Amino acid sequence: MDKDLRIIISGGGTGGHIFPAVSIANAVRALRPEAKILFVGAEGRMEMQRVPAAGYEIKGLPVAGFDRKKIWRNFGVLLKLMKSRRLARKIIKDFQPQVAVGVGGYASGPTLNIAQKMGIPTLLQEQNSYAGVTNKLLAKRARLICVAYDGMERFFPAENIRLTGNPVRQNLLEVKATKTEALKAMELDPTKKTVLIVGGSLGARSLNESVLSQLSLIRSQKDIQFVWQTGKYYSEEIQTRLAALKCPDNLKVMDFIADMATAYAAADLVISRAGAGSISEFCLLGKPVILVPSPNVAEDHQTKNAMALVRKQAALYVPDNEAERTLLPEAINTVNDTQMLESLSENILRLAKPDAAAEIAREVIRLAEEG
Repeated sequence: MDKDLRIIISGGGTGGHIFPAVSIANAVRALRPEAKILFVGAEGRMEMQRVPAAGYEIKGLPVAGFDRKKIWRNFGVLLKLMKSRRLARKIIKDFQPQVAVGVGGYASGPTLNIAQKMGIPTLLQEQNSYAGVTNKLLAKRARLICVAYDGMERFFPAENIRLTGNPVRQNLLEVKATKTEALKAMELDPTKKTVLIVGGSLGARSLNESVLSQLSLIRSQKDIQFVWQTGKYYSEEIQTRLAALKCPDNLKVMDFIADMATAYAAADLVISRAGAGSISEFCLLGKPVILVPSPNVAEDHQTKNAMALVRKQAALYVPDNEAERTLLPEAINTVNDTQMLESLSENILRLAKPDAAAEIAREVIRLAEEG
């Protein structure tokens, strides 16, 4: 076939969709440097900045999510969907891709649906253990669905599923710093156990309240230090409250951690939400983790992600509504239990799929060449 390989990748909305999308694009470029790759995202969402920053062109659709609580607001959403479908058709007609890839997020629905109607092969990448509504609908006409968890034939045709794992940020795998070097880089005490608490770039209220409610317990731990990413959204409020409560000396507070690879290398134990992308990173790094799933996600999929690991003794789990009371005591008990840390690390490492991006890229290229 013509060497001019042309691929559309659509989706976004959160880092959990964008990081895999960019990783797949990078893996395609590594295999086929001449490939022309066009992203299609949702106007006003973070992919419109993150994708160009990664070196790729992106087109935006005026698509938005349905409001499940206030149904009357969805008239405008339907109008945006109709306009997005027309725009997606024009983008596809102009670009003429040989394959379209959907990674989840608002834009992937209209883009992949139109691609399918135009006879273009489509590949879906489902990050979660519980499939989203859009991917379930698109899967009926998709050539291939790449998944990260066992048992996904509940949602998709079994013959079209490939267990590839989730692609992750490449820079996490490229860090060569030892634990001691990472601790030094973060200006932490190398003689103490380290607990890293992250709630995503914007933060997580229940994780933050768990820390604020247990400052005296944190202060009493002479052999443990805590690194707390509050999230930029909550940073100002937390700084005000800490000023009144007095921040413990063994608690390092950061609104955002730019170098997550170093932070992970420094940590003996991580406390995190249960997004699919984060979980894939913990698997690759063999990082002991306590997962606190967000309750504010579709189909409660973060709890399902967490339980898929808990069943294999590869992570610990604290429900969001119990976090304020039990999370910090659980973390302290765990980080002091060397045998538990080793067991969690070994079990989660067994779930890693380090070649996910390359494997998906090979499938994308195969579909494009088969037509």
